[in-house]
Amino acid sequence: MPEDGADTTIVERRAAVRRALDDAWVDHGYTAPNTNVYPWLWLWDSCFHALIWAELGEHDRAVAELSAALAPQDASGFVPHMGYQLDPERSVELWGRRGASSITQPPMYGHAVAELLRRGVVVPEAVIDQARLGLEFLLQRRTRDECGLLRVVHPWETGCDDSPRWDDFCPGGSFEIERWRRFKVDVLAGVERGPGGEPLDNPGFRAAPVSFSALTAWNAIEFVGATGDTSLLERAVELADAVDARFEPALDTWIDGGAAAAGSGRTRTSDALLGLLVTGNGHHRAAATAALLDPSAFGGAFGPRGVHAQESTFDPDTYWRGPVWPQLAYLLGRALDGADATALARRTVEGAWASGLAEYWNGDTGAPGGAVPQSWTGLALLLEPASTGSR
Repeated sequence: MPEDGADTTIVERRAAVRRALDDAWVDHGYTAPNTNVYPWLWLWDSCFHALIWAELGEHDRAVAELSAALAPQDASGFVPHMGYQLDPERSVELWGRRGASSITQPPMYGHAVAELLRRGVVVPEAVIDQARLGLEFLLQRRTRDECGLLRVVHPWETGCDDSPRWDDFCPGGSFEIERWRRFKVDVLAGVERGPGGEPLDNPGFRAAPVSFSALTAWNAIEFVGATGDTSLLERAVELADAVDARFEPALDTWIDGGAAAAGSGRTRTSDALLGLLVTGNGHHRAAATAALLDPSAFGGAFGPRGVHAQESTFDPDTYWRGPVWPQLAYLLGRALDGADATALARRTVEGAWASGLAEYWNGDTGAPGGAVPQSWTGLALLLEPASTGSR
């Protein structure tokens, strides 16, 4: 055991994350986010888990996790957001599909492939091909809004399930949890699908969140940079430009397209700041970064709050209404440079450990929320100064 106190802490933290992931490992080749609350496979969770396994030096598990996440992909390139390997019949009633869901999630497999390759992990060509096809599906076949952003067919596709950006869509015109839960089931009936069942649009929903487009563009650009496959580049850059065109200087954030563009799609949320991943505009970058680190805005002592502290919807303890989300903090950290990235990483790492590796936590106190532990919060290891990653 190292004698230096800081080194000892890092060793102990790595051991704690390893125990959490080992305890949540499922024999089907993936890590359950939390074995009690979330026993199934979730797409972007597993892509993040692959990065954590790689950081721990477990390359075989990193590849297995990414392979499991992409395994339900269909011929169109569509990748379901959930896998039901534990009980394939369980998905039929809600999703109409055996073994997997019928909507997607942010395509974090582009970044996962890129990061694994950068770390020297041998990723099978078949997995690389699956990631390319998944990104192609979104870039080429998913319906675009009039503003150029991708539409999502359901709130769950963004991963930001109960974000205030969805409030305009809530039945009755305001957010109320039971009505919203019913709506999230009912909205599936309006999904328009291709011949293989792949989700293409939802005209009755008409949501074009800037966060989903920013992540799709960035994942494609990451994939291109690591693999040298430029077939995705033109459409990815086009999408990135559409994202940056949505910047609103009066709010220091990017705003959604679609039906909520003039309403709740303007709410200042941390996921909207994912435009930082693809912006080439220095003024946009400076303004969004300042808001992200400002203690009166997003800059919590324990990581970036999920909602701007001055928004009327801000609640630091309520699911998607204001807590820190570690996966978003990781992504926002990837978007920043130098001292700004270091400051965000330090706060997030402190929050992750203060919360006991919780699913999310209060950005001002570190108090845990949701499932504890949650596997993806091991991303804190990648934000530690001792990370083996190549940022």
